[in-house]
Amino acid sequence: MTLIEHAPAKLNLALHVRRRRDDGYHELETLFAFVRDGDVVRLDPDGEGFAVEGPFGAVLAGEGDNLVTRARDAFGAAFGMATPGRITLDKRLPVASGLGGGSADAAATLRLLARRAGVSIDDPRLFAVADALGSDVPACLYGRTAIGTGRGEQLEWIDGAPGVPVLLVNPGVAVSTGAVFRAWDGLDHGPIPSAGSLIERAKAGRNDLYPPAMQIARDIQTAIIWLDAQPGADLCRMSGSGATCFATFDTAAACADAARRLPLQCPGWWCLETVLS
Repeated sequence: MTLIEHAPAKLNLALHVRRRRDDGYHELETLFAFVRDGDVVRLDPDGEGFAVEGPFGAVLAGEGDNLVTRARDAFGAAFGMATPGRITLDKRLPVASGLGGGSADAAATLRLLARRAGVSIDDPRLFAVADALGSDVPACLYGRTAIGTGRGEQLEWIDGAPGVPVLLVNPGVAVSTGAVFRAWDGLDHGPIPSAGSLIERAKAGRNDLYPPAMQIARDIQTAIIWLDAQPGADLCRMSGSGATCFATFDTAAACADAARRLPLQCPGWWCLETVLS
């Protein structure tokens, strides 16, 4: 029987870069949230190897080494078992877009393999595998609203805002995370506020990577301006290191109206109308 695991997109509702660490990483504070929709990972026990399909599958086609295959191999090494069958990634999210797509795909692969092997998601070995794969993979493994500190792997669960309408917009540019971090101003502008609801805390925060990302890709600023001008838009921000931006909305109808306007006003841009989970 084919096993299916969803890989919902990750949003950074706020992302504060506090300092550059001696190990080359950056000390972060971020508000992780997840939406209903994203990529999908399937395991077909009657096949073999790895395949990729979907609207953005061509970008990854032919790559023998990616986060899904790394997750598969790392799980096998950690738990002493091979992975019979064919893993297929249905790539529905843009690549290099600030949505944690690769991390979410790796996390979904780990959840799928853990479910198949009867391994608890709370098994510390599973967390260790996720952490070794990337800074966002532990958060994506659990898919829960959280404050992330350290590299983003130290997680504190907090109350989310399930059902809040959100529109994701990407102007069709891919931004290098490394280039954005290298262009960060190096200043600590303070922590994420500790009081208030999730959205209140996010609105009182910021994304410290927005200014350098905007310098690299000016279309990011255009996306923020467009979202902020939409009736009913509330919190408008870039996610991660970009280039995807998002806005939460007061109502589902306002979100849907904005999604209908986007292709008319910004032809060729990608968007996803969804909700926070």
